[in-house]
Amino acid sequence: MDSAYRLVMQPPSVDDYLRLRKESGLSARTREEAENGINGAWAAASVIHVESGETAGMGRVLGDGGWYFVIIDMAVLPRHQRKGIGDAIMTALLERIRESSPGAQVSLLADPPGRRLYARHGFVESAPSSIGMWRR
Repeated sequence: MDSAYRLVMQPPSVDDYLRLRKESGLSARTREEAENGINGAWAAASVIHVESGETAGMGRVLGDGGWYFVIIDMAVLPRHQRKGIGDAIMTALLERIRESSPGAQVSLLADPPGRRLYARHGFVESAPSSIGMWRR
């Protein structure tokens, strides 16, 4: 990651979380949803632009602490992309999981913009043997 940035193993503030989701193209969330959920992750990482103090990226992990973990909320502001921030966040989160649970099953839902990043970190499509499903 570019030396103009600093990674911290904590979630962003609620305001930064909402801004990161909006500006990076993730679905919008309400303030109440953010306030209720931001600290509920098993692990979180944020990247701060040192000069401005701006939170430039984030990622979180939901998990049971033993076997199942899900990477969520991976987002980097467009003006800070292509500087290794997504890679740094993913590496930190996967390392935290590996330290706790070396044989864990780690999954995620991959939107098109993140698929190359996830593939670089060893993620593969699970279909046709399994498919991701969700309930709206």
